[in-house]
Amino acid sequence: MATPKKKVAARKPAAKKPVAKKPAAKKPAVRKPVARKPAVRKAAPAAARPKVIPEHHNPPVASEVLERDGARYLQSNEAMFTFYKRTKGEFSRYFLGLRDERKIYGARCPLCTLIRVPPFQLYCPECDFAELELVPMPDTGTMMNTPPVTYFAHSLFQSWVPFGRGRVLLEGADTAVPMHVYTTKGVLTPFVFKRGTPVKVVFRDQRLGKPTDVFAVPQSELTTEQVHQSPLMESDLDFSKPQEPALPPETPAAKARLAEALKRMSKLARDVKKSPRAQHNLAGWKRRVSIKTPGGNLALTISDKALAVSAGTLKGPADLVMVVHDPQTLVEWLTFKEALTNAIIGGKLWISLNREFTTIFKLDRLPRSVLRDVK
Repeated sequence: MATPKKKVAARKPAAKKPVAKKPAAKKPAVRKPVARKPAVRKAAPAAARPKVIPEHHNPPVASEVLERDGARYLQSNEAMFTFYKRTKGEFSRYFLGLRDERKIYGARCPLCTLIRVPPFQLYCPECDFAELELVPMPDTGTMMNTPPVTYFAHSLFQSWVPFGRGRVLLEGADTAVPMHVYTTKGVLTPFVFKRGTPVKVVFRDQRLGKPTDVFAVPQSELTTEQVHQSPLMESDLDFSKPQEPALPPETPAAKARLAEALKRMSKLARDVKKSPRAQHNLAGWKRRVSIKTPGGNLALTISDKALAVSAGTLKGPADLVMVVHDPQTLVEWLTFKEALTNAIIGGKLWISLNREFTTIFKLDRLPRSVLRDVK
């Protein structure tokens, strides 16, 4: 009889002791550059949106009688509407970049690597019409030419004058982009920009997807931080505190010329009260003007059809500061030898705010208007 085998219990494997894990070494924190996020565009209420034709250009339904040279003429307010829509078509990507992303795009050929800004072509004519790719461009560059300055513009650009129209070659680009150019140091003159001037592209706070959404200013007028800031916005600049030019030392001859200018300006102020044309030039306009010269200062006040002038410093804040290098410039304005506008262009007269060129236009009209009413 066979003896049964004993069952041998299987040994349990010995429990492994837990091994303490070493704490992972912390990686040094890497500071990533903070990029400015594109502003979220929220549609303004319909009533708050600006109109294609500004409200102040919309006259009431009315007629009036004007008197000229003893004759009466009837005129009435009329209108001719020419509203239309314009599409940017296949170039919408470029203009959407201006409006929504605050970026300037160029078109780069993958074969010859030529970069065209703005991207006015979709295919490269030099490389068997290879399809171009959009690439973001830097917002710094140089002037390709000395920009002409516009002082007298039609109604579409009247609120922008004076402005320069130049071509800016952005860094890395092979073609130049046309844009307006301005200065933060007062009124724009032909002496601010020239070929090769380093410039910075500035984005307007209110953008519509148009070429005028951007403009350029000299890099020399900016801080180092502003030159490297991208995008640089219109509200990041301060146009309200331009640097006044230094005046020559006071001389007896300059004081005598200022006295002559004050005498003639006082007479002009009296003549305006008797001139319908001159009063029309100043209608609805109110400005406090400080005039500084080597012969002393003058205070000029425009108050809705009225003009006043006095010797001495203007009391209180000024809407406009005029720096005249020679008081004879004022005499020549009043004697029809040179308009204030030409004096600014020639560098003889400096004004503190670009937008106040409208005030200069009004002052330039006064001597002519008075003369016409006298005749």
